[in-house]
Amino acid sequence: MIPPSTDTLIDLALQEDAGLGDLTSRAIFPPGHRSSAVIEAKQDLILCGISVAARVFERVDGLIRTRQAASDGTHVRAGSAVLRLSGPTVSLLTAERTALNFLQRLSGIATFSRYFSGAVKGSGVRIVDTRKTTPGFRYLEKYAVRCGGCFNHRSSLGEHVLIKDNHIDAAGSLGLAVKACRRAAPHTARVEVETRTLAQVRKACEAGADVILLDNMTPKEVEAAVAVIGGRAIVEVSGGIRLDTVRSFALPGVSVISVGSLTHSAPAADLSLEVKPKKVRR
Repeated sequence: MIPPSTDTLIDLALQEDAGLGDLTSRAIFPPGHRSSAVIEAKQDLILCGISVAARVFERVDGLIRTRQAASDGTHVRAGSAVLRLSGPTVSLLTAERTALNFLQRLSGIATFSRYFSGAVKGSGVRIVDTRKTTPGFRYLEKYAVRCGGCFNHRSSLGEHVLIKDNHIDAAGSLGLAVKACRRAAPHTARVEVETRTLAQVRKACEAGADVILLDNMTPKEVEAAVAVIGGRAIVEVSGGIRLDTVRSFALPGVSVISVGSLTHSAPAADLSLEVKPKKVRR
């Protein structure tokens, strides 16, 4: 299902790229010229955004026909087709870059997420994303994270309480911030507290935090914090965790590792559209 917000993103992107039309394609091809084309993976990847890419073509021209050759969340080999297309040549070429931009971005996130989920396989620890997403693209980027086998943290500020260092500094103390949130938050909302030292971890436990986030700690510091918490709260680890270090943080007692780079630093996947040469009668 593509929500209305995604159609809005597509329309904004098309206006940005093709608001004045495609001068080059219209100069070369007459209105009745038709072509077929295929989008292919140029690398091994986890596919994501195939329906969005198809929607781009359909919104450019209802005469374009699309046929998906692969599904979101599947592993696609380099050289494999993921979307087949046919329709007016000008329309196909007008939609090309916008469709690929969505598909490359989302498949890049899904592929990067699969690397992280694979790195902690068997540990029982969940890798989750953050709110460090491209403005307006959060729904799609978090969907891509799930396609890659990871999980979503909160999608908005209103989903659960997360008391960070700036909240604590402005409130005056960690304990006061937790008490204020307990009074105001719905009874179903969990209260999570970000901590950077063992002293803060102890205070978070004393205040009755449901989740304690260990921020920018080393694996040894995480082990010590887990011992202090002693099962009294869910343990989340975050801060500068890379693909080559994530396994060292998947320690006993840790339930969640949040990784902002899943969305803010995932490299785009390599896909391209190839128009099939028109057969010329001799």
